[in-house]
Amino acid sequence: MHTLFQGNKRETVEPVKADVRGTVPSWLQGTLLRNGPGMFSVGETSYNHWFDGLALLHSFTFKDGEVYYRSKYLRSETFTKNMQANRIVVSEFGTMAYPDPCKNIFSKVFSYISHTIPDFTDNCLINFAKYGKDFYATTETNYFQKIDPNSLETLQKLDYRKYVAVNLATSHPHYDDEGNAYNMGTCIVDFRKPKYTIFRIPSTTPESEMRKTSCLKSLDIVCSIPCRSALSPSYYHSFGMTDNYIIFIEQPFKLDILRLATAYYRGVNWASCLKFDADDITLIHLIDRKTGRPVHTKFYTEPLVLYHHINAYEEENHVIFDVITYKDNSLYDMFYLVNVQQDSYDFEQKNKLSSKPFCQRFVVPLFSEKGTEIGSNLVRLKSTTATAIKKKEDTVFCLPEVICEGVELPRINYDYNGKKYRYFYCTRVEWRPVPTKIAKVDAMTKQIVEWSEDDCWPAEPVFVPAPDAKEEDDGIILSSIVSSNPSKPPFMLILNAKTFQEIARASINADVHLDLHGIFIPRNSSG
Repeated sequence: MHTLFQGNKRETVEPVKADVRGTVPSWLQGTLLRNGPGMFSVGETSYNHWFDGLALLHSFTFKDGEVYYRSKYLRSETFTKNMQANRIVVSEFGTMAYPDPCKNIFSKVFSYISHTIPDFTDNCLINFAKYGKDFYATTETNYFQKIDPNSLETLQKLDYRKYVAVNLATSHPHYDDEGNAYNMGTCIVDFRKPKYTIFRIPSTTPESEMRKTSCLKSLDIVCSIPCRSALSPSYYHSFGMTDNYIIFIEQPFKLDILRLATAYYRGVNWASCLKFDADDITLIHLIDRKTGRPVHTKFYTEPLVLYHHINAYEEENHVIFDVITYKDNSLYDMFYLVNVQQDSYDFEQKNKLSSKPFCQRFVVPLFSEKGTEIGSNLVRLKSTTATAIKKKEDTVFCLPEVICEGVELPRINYDYNGKKYRYFYCTRVEWRPVPTKIAKVDAMTKQIVEWSEDDCWPAEPVFVPAPDAKEEDDGIILSSIVSSNPSKPPFMLILNAKTFQEIARASINADVHLDLHGIFIPRNSSG
């Protein structure tokens, strides 16, 4: 059994001062919030999938050269109900919970009826979002949880459906230069006509400023995109955004709504309702942010599975976007705990990634191609080998340029989001889905520099810009490191983002978990 995926992590409710080796930059003042699964069993019941574990929030606070750590379980209704029952009673995507077996058949029939449109979990374990001045723990359902970024207390459960008609939403919103948030979700209330909705939450409004209320009430819809397949909307984890466009990839990794609606009655989990269609195509939607209208041309590419966008920008009447892609959906299956809870030998021999991740660059031409010969490459940029082949009028087939392979959990200097950029920071995955290295990738030269250490498992690297930054990579990288070696304590790693050399590490005497995503909050922005 692999120790990193065993047992439940203990909370560290009161701040613990870390043991710093090296020098933490004096300008680094603020808090890194991180989110991920921390509890995998309740009573005698256990979750099936790593992404199902109960959310454990943790924070690393940087103050005057010192680092302080704390953690606290998200007090969701899911958490409370499970604790009260001392068993898993709320279903997650990879684990279906059922009533007490002593209940009669009428209870099961009632449960089937009530789950026709599932009331999803509020276990928000994936990421954090900032809406207005408030911070929220997020997942991929319609629920999100307001939290206190300083104490990690759970303050309020919220439901997107009170503001916009979506049953599912991403955990990766985008922000414009004014701090307005953009996100998207899927509406599956009408099984026959599911749709994707992109919405905007303003950073402030006169009413929210005057009454100190949430900006969610001022949410507005940018556009709605009808799903190309009735009953089977595309799964998506993120999307892209430039100054003028939103990029949505409608991939052939689809959610079967009828199977989802009957999953509880049939005794299968919701994840089994996701299917990859290797014979389908992948559609590329470009939506004008100002008008909410999609670009008329149909852009498509080969079938792929995509979780993370890296960045997107516009150049000489083209939209360029970089993404991490897979040839199938095997990554999700790899994280069933029966697969990852093995010793390293078995894990290496039996569970190699069947689909390696690739960083790919797509280039979509914005100019009119009418009159251009069928079969022509419409990409006019000399800086890329990506192509966009005209198949017929208003239909273009895109083939990407491969930047590198074996990378995941990408982050950038977010000041460059939607703008031409050069660097991204990521984890390295090789024969297993859990990373053992972090890397800096130069998307222009394709050069990669790495950091690794024996027995260390790094989290997603987060870039924090230096206050006097003059270049894109002027700043530091933060990554929470856990170890499979019991004698090596977890630590916060601080790297110089330009040289990728370690400048400090803060060892923590606490039970730190392997997490998913997070957000850095400068001290003057923490509420």
